[in-house]
Amino acid sequence: MDARSKRTTKTVIAAALLFLVGGSLAMAQTDWNAAGEAWWAHVRFLASDEMRGRETGSDDYRRAADYVAKQFASAGLQPAGTEGYLQPIDFEERQLDEAHSDLSLVRDGNVEPLKLGEDAALRVSGEPSPSIEAPAVFVGYGFAVPEMKYDELAGLDLRGKIAVYLSGGPKTIPGPLKAHSQSTAERWGALRRAGAIGIATIGNPKTTDVPWARSMQARLQPSMDLADKNLLETRGMQFAVSINPAQADKWFAGTGHTVAEMLALADENAPLPKFPLQVKVRAHVAVIRKQASAPNIVGVLPGTDPTLKSEYVVISAHLDHLGIGLPINGDSIYNGAMDNAAGIASVIEIAKHLQGHAPRRSVLFLAVTGEEKGELGSRYFVAHPTVDRRHIVADINMDMYLPLFALRYLEVQGLDESTLGDDIRAVCESQNVIVQADKEPERNRFIRSDQYSFVKAGIPALAFKFGWVKGTPEEKTFEDWIRVRYHAPSDDLDQPVDKAAAAQFDHILELLALRVGNADGRPAWKETSFFRRFAK
Repeated sequence: MDARSKRTTKTVIAAALLFLVGGSLAMAQTDWNAAGEAWWAHVRFLASDEMRGRETGSDDYRRAADYVAKQFASAGLQPAGTEGYLQPIDFEERQLDEAHSDLSLVRDGNVEPLKLGEDAALRVSGEPSPSIEAPAVFVGYGFAVPEMKYDELAGLDLRGKIAVYLSGGPKTIPGPLKAHSQSTAERWGALRRAGAIGIATIGNPKTTDVPWARSMQARLQPSMDLADKNLLETRGMQFAVSINPAQADKWFAGTGHTVAEMLALADENAPLPKFPLQVKVRAHVAVIRKQASAPNIVGVLPGTDPTLKSEYVVISAHLDHLGIGLPINGDSIYNGAMDNAAGIASVIEIAKHLQGHAPRRSVLFLAVTGEEKGELGSRYFVAHPTVDRRHIVADINMDMYLPLFALRYLEVQGLDESTLGDDIRAVCESQNVIVQADKEPERNRFIRSDQYSFVKAGIPALAFKFGWVKGTPEEKTFEDWIRVRYHAPSDDLDQPVDKAAAAQFDHILELLALRVGNADGRPAWKETSFFRRFAK
């Protein structure tokens, strides 16, 4: 038999095995209600009030990590951390001491104090200076995309200044490319090279997930960075603040411009003007600092092919949430049931379902820490992987996929970037689920969870949301959840969830892992994908 015939025969056999294994998995899970209850049992434990929101670095997070490690062991996974199932990570924690901090605008010698939490919110990102006074410049959207010959910073003198920008970007820039350019590392890198020493962000209310009043409830929660200085993305950032868009005209006074004008131009997809503000920004930022640590949890289901078992398909989700915060409606525990106990529960259940059904490649199950602090755990894992990074072929990530209604549509972030999109289309077609591309690319969701850490390392990745069609009750359910429960204490166990649909979602991801794990070739970036440049 010639080499081509051998490859063809192997592919046919692998496809047949996938069909048989997928069929056996489907038969084992025809009772979606029972499978959904098994999934919900993990959510119920991880999102209970007793877990106090699983804040990164807390004893509560560590108890959650121990729970996941025990579940990995019961699923028959091999330990793949640096310490058994655990991969400890050190962090530097910073918390704003707001009582000893202040923020003012200085105009013509007159000082206008701003009310923290109402007018603006100081952030302790980067390397915050205890005291700062600097001029400010409005820089439009504040980023550059050389590939599109687009540069908001061209010709601007930002040396020693604060860059004030509106979140978002032109509709003419493709969503993934625009999202990448607005990531913390890319945007701050461009601003720093232009001379800026700090940033001030005006969120566009039309594309902001959490309303200002509610987002300010979390402003005093600790910020974190990795203790590994080589992995810092905000080096040199001396000042950072978020501006309430309803109060942003205080910053624009005397310029002849208003925030309403900027938002209208954004709606029209018209260029934003760039201009110096007629104020200096004066701030005193008091920071409480301490050290913290929290682990990733890593387990491996070894592959069956002697050659391919050294390659890994990663199935990931983040374990941390926001811990204890300012109360909303009398509740101060930010339980994080959908964000993201649900994703961790799916990682556990998929591991258990694949027990005895391993594909040719190995499957690495990864529960990461510090996602809510800026995707820190996944960034650390990709920089310090517990397996050979060159042999990680894909990341399938679950973060707040929201099983709030029946699974008829599956929205896939990264759908058209790699051949993983073809794989999920094929799997969903076999399950009578319709695949949708990201319907809201302006919300930058593809770069806002842990799959992005893998993408930046050149590893194809996908992330997911339950899909919906505009004008339907499902759209309203989804949007209401984002508006009311996202990053709020009401993301708890007392909310409507379609458990059977969650189990069906898990089954789809099991079939996806099998399809990718059994394929002859690795997933590959599409020729048209911006992200293929990161492939090693």
